[in-house]
Amino acid sequence: MLRFLLPVAILALNLAAQDMPPEADRQLARDIYKQFIEIKSGYTTGSTTPVAEAAAARLQAAGFPESDIFIGGAIPRKANLVVRYRGTGARKPILLLAHTDVVEARREDWSMDPFQLIERDGYFYGRGTGDDKAQAAVWIANLIRYKREGFKPSRDIIVALTADEEGGGPYNGVAWLLKNRRNLIDAEFALNEGGWGEMSQGRKISNDVQVSEKYLIDFRLEVRNKGGHSSMPVPDNAIYHLAGALDRLAKFGFPLKTNSATAAYFAAMAKAESGAVKADLARVAQGDHDAMVRVAAASPAWNATLRTTCVATMIEGGHARNALPQLATANINCRVLPEDTVQFVEDTLKKVVADDQVKVSIVHDIEKGPSSPMRDDLFKTASRITDTMWPGVPTVPIMLMAATDGLYLRAAGIPTYGIQGFFFDRNDMRFHGRDERMSVTSFYEGQKFLYELVKSLAQ
Repeated sequence: MLRFLLPVAILALNLAAQDMPPEADRQLARDIYKQFIEIKSGYTTGSTTPVAEAAAARLQAAGFPESDIFIGGAIPRKANLVVRYRGTGARKPILLLAHTDVVEARREDWSMDPFQLIERDGYFYGRGTGDDKAQAAVWIANLIRYKREGFKPSRDIIVALTADEEGGGPYNGVAWLLKNRRNLIDAEFALNEGGWGEMSQGRKISNDVQVSEKYLIDFRLEVRNKGGHSSMPVPDNAIYHLAGALDRLAKFGFPLKTNSATAAYFAAMAKAESGAVKADLARVAQGDHDAMVRVAAASPAWNATLRTTCVATMIEGGHARNALPQLATANINCRVLPEDTVQFVEDTLKKVVADDQVKVSIVHDIEKGPSSPMRDDLFKTASRITDTMWPGVPTVPIMLMAATDGLYLRAAGIPTYGIQGFFFDRNDMRFHGRDERMSVTSFYEGQKFLYELVKSLAQ
């Protein structure tokens, strides 16, 4: 029995090794990853410029000419990096996008230093390990590998590491590049974040490709009041008005529905899942409302895929401990299905608030883009590589329940696809949260997947 098991174990190790890049390339990617994670590039308090400069230094050391490397942006601390790997020019370029800013992280909120790459229990921990410095590091490491190997693509490969995806606004790197230096990033299509591998209880479920995404609206709920002395309280209290509105919002759900992308996703999930949920997923794909209710209740991610969502994310109120509040406000962050209009969401929110003392207003300009077409060569190539690396795992189109910089590219006529090959537990997604992490194995497998995907699409 032992003589039989030993060759089987060796075969399993050999198969696992085939899903990993060569050791030197793994080490390069890890070194870049560590360097990027440990640069404090928080949207509000940090700077993306050191990340761009660090990437440029590595590229120059690998032999990329300065003329093919651009560093610049809206302001000095919000720089972007764009590098071009020259092909024959027979076809239009492919753009590889990743953002280098991260959501803020405070040491007191984490069980470790968020700006130090820590490897523990099979995971890499640190702010940006999943969103989005893993993909940024892999793009640079793989580009250096292509150059070392002498790869001659039929199209240029452009990598853009950009600023302010998390906050948008006037310093957003993709918007700035499109407006000021579009020639640097113009491409036939782009690969970006927004699609990942789904896992559940250690089992790989699907490798998701994002073809569309929700768009973002932030609303401000505001209650103003004359206030007064706290020793003489009255029912007409700004905080109470706001609290009532938020309580009603917490109990409300926007209508459940599917579109072409989400129906295809749930149909694929029905084939991959087992148990009672399997039949419900198939019914959801056919538009069954009762099944949608059950599926939405089963998973926050599925709930967010099936409806527009609005949630309170920030509140403030009052001006003194011994005074009735004169002002109470809340930020309501809405992630909106592509087919739902701004007017529909605003009107619905006002009906839910149901209090004329609570003013509802939109905080910022609204950006949205069209869906990307189901590109046949991309899906066939991704499916082939996925099935080779993870036999039986389907490649599935999805609508992202959040938003990415892909919306700017799509609106500018550059179809964009979120795809990574990094697998995450669907019930333990730590993006933007405490102790963000990425599986060590998934990081290296994603590096291999993206290396093969880009090489196949560019040759």
